[in-house]
Amino acid sequence: MHDGSSPSESSWQRIPLVTRPAELLALLELDPALEALDYEHLRDFPLRVPHGFVARMRKKDPQDPLFQQIWPASAESLDTPGFSSDAVGDLASLKSGGVIHKYHGRALVIATGACAINCRYCFRRHFPYNDSLASRGNWRETLAQIEADGSIEEVILSGGDPLSLTDDKLSAFVSALERIPHVRRLRLHTRTAVVLPERVDEALLGWLSRTRLQKVVVLHVNHANEIDAAVETAITRLRGAGATLLNQSVLLRNVNDSSDTLAALSERLFACGVLPYYLHLLDRVQGAGHFEVNENKAVKLMGELAARLPGYLVPRLARELPGAPAKTLLPW
Repeated sequence: MHDGSSPSESSWQRIPLVTRPAELLALLELDPALEALDYEHLRDFPLRVPHGFVARMRKKDPQDPLFQQIWPASAESLDTPGFSSDAVGDLASLKSGGVIHKYHGRALVIATGACAINCRYCFRRHFPYNDSLASRGNWRETLAQIEADGSIEEVILSGGDPLSLTDDKLSAFVSALERIPHVRRLRLHTRTAVVLPERVDEALLGWLSRTRLQKVVVLHVNHANEIDAAVETAITRLRGAGATLLNQSVLLRNVNDSSDTLAALSERLFACGVLPYYLHLLDRVQGAGHFEVNENKAVKLMGELAARLPGYLVPRLARELPGAPAKTLLPW
């Protein structure tokens, strides 16, 4: 029976997403009166989450740490002092072709505005993607920017999520990138590989394993409950393709702001072959103020973490400040 999909469409592109608050509440057997954003605010940054990620949430528990990350709570409509629509100063560094060149030797590419999930703390939730996508125009401007700057040794694919793009588009870009002699490393930042592990398929692994570039995949996992058997399999396959796997998390109030939770996350990651890399203080984007953990508590948590884990399982506590020449590491 024909399912209406394109013959060239990959199976991961056909996986349904939950996009209505009422549907999410029904799936989790939660009170349908649970307070959410009104329609006008929700339209600006809609609910979006794969069914597989919903299945990892505890039913009948509105405090579930995975649910908290994706539920469009009414607190998002509040204006929080000190929070802005461009929390890390991306727009001041944005060049044509979706290239952001903040740090020496590295260029970040806004590959797409699409993502498999809308995390409510996303620091690019207000980003003007329509004006800045690198994949538009077959990457021509992007590649020209990178080729013209001999200092760029590492290209970071970000978004949105670069794994929202098809493998035809990604492999074409990487093939062109390989022809630029001064580019040595490719870094992919992805949450899609975690929330939609089906995305790590043979086509992705094919071009990833063939590239001459050293490749680093930075996963975005905030809680150990995000890693189920399917995610562990996806991680194993990425490692098999020759990728170095790191993880960066965001410190989020009522999600992972305890040393027990952070320790469990580091242990679970390392058991899968992923090294904890960064623990970010929240980027102060408008709409996410209710997730913020203050710096004093963050420092205390890091001390507790260091007292119970070997050093290689303790991520670096960092904050990204607009205009800074690198991420700011916070002493603890």
